[in-house]
Amino acid sequence: MKVSDILRVKGNTLYTVGPDEPLSRAVEVMAEKDIGSLVVMERGGLAGMLTFREVIGCTVKHAGVLSDIKVREAMDQQPKTCTPATDLDEVRRLMLESHARYLPVMEDTVLMGVISFYDVARAVVESQNFENRMLKAYIRDWPVGQEQEQTSEPHL
Repeated sequence: MKVSDILRVKGNTLYTVGPDEPLSRAVEVMAEKDIGSLVVMERGGLAGMLTFREVIGCTVKHAGVLSDIKVREAMDQQPKTCTPATDLDEVRRLMLESHARYLPVMEDTVLMGVISFYDVARAVVESQNFENRMLKAYIRDWPVGQEQEQTSEPHL
């Protein structure tokens, strides 16, 4: 399974913010949309990633006062990324190694979407469920008597 498969199912809704926007407004958008991340875009390109992890860290650093803080100060300026062609096993490894819960999906310099740890987990579970259904259907349709032919010892 590839990242493009997840994006196809997930859809193309994408929320972005500019690096010079107030952090408080970005937090409002995250709360309103019930999302855990915003892609930070500047001049049409990826500038960073803002997740609840960065927001919490900045909130603590500034004693809860976010009124004068810009997104640029809180965002991850070098987020890990993947491409639509990245294999899901590679995405899982990358997310686990870097503790990233969200990955921007880039095709060259074009932002294609964002996948979350939740999206990856859901895709893995759905894939396993599909595989289980196929195996169960295969076992149910096993021809009668064939299992005896395959397991019995040849007579000499």
